Amino acid sequence: MQKTRAAAERFVDSYLAALLAQASQLISGEFHEVVRANGFSVSEWRVLATLAGNAPLSIGRLASISTIKQPTVTRLLDRMQAKGMVERIDSDGDRRVTLVKITAAGARMVSRLIVLARAHEQRVLEPFGLERAEELKSTLRHIIELHRTPSSEA
Repeated sequence: MQKTRAAAERFVDSYLAALLAQASQLISGEFHEVVRANGFSVSEWRVLATLAGNAPLSIGRLASISTIKQPTVTRLLDRMQAKGMVERIDSDGDRRVTLVKITAAGARMVSRLIVLARAHEQRVLEPFGLERAEELKSTLRHIIELHRTPSSEA
């Protein structure tokens, strides 16, 4: 008895979370080779890329955006601060919150990688055309916004 295509399809072949994870792993993995070849760890890249061009962020928000567990980010920030890549500052509004900002040296260090990341992104999205690529990114931003928890905003 021959199975229909729908019956033969595996759950993960059409499950959004699995598809997003696979796409992220494949695309990120390609670029992470470039990151390491340029002397950065993947975690350093994620932190610097998150901070680049942005106002200072809380450690919790930085952890959420960079998809690194908060205790790991705290340890990583210690090392990155010692290298002069980032600095911690007190929050004006809440003494319990520490903000993190990229230093001028950190911004210079990551600027070349950002250029390479944009070129990589362009190669990944080129087959889909500019309009579909922007639509995809807009949809992903909307999904993130809809599913972000209040605790990840801190």
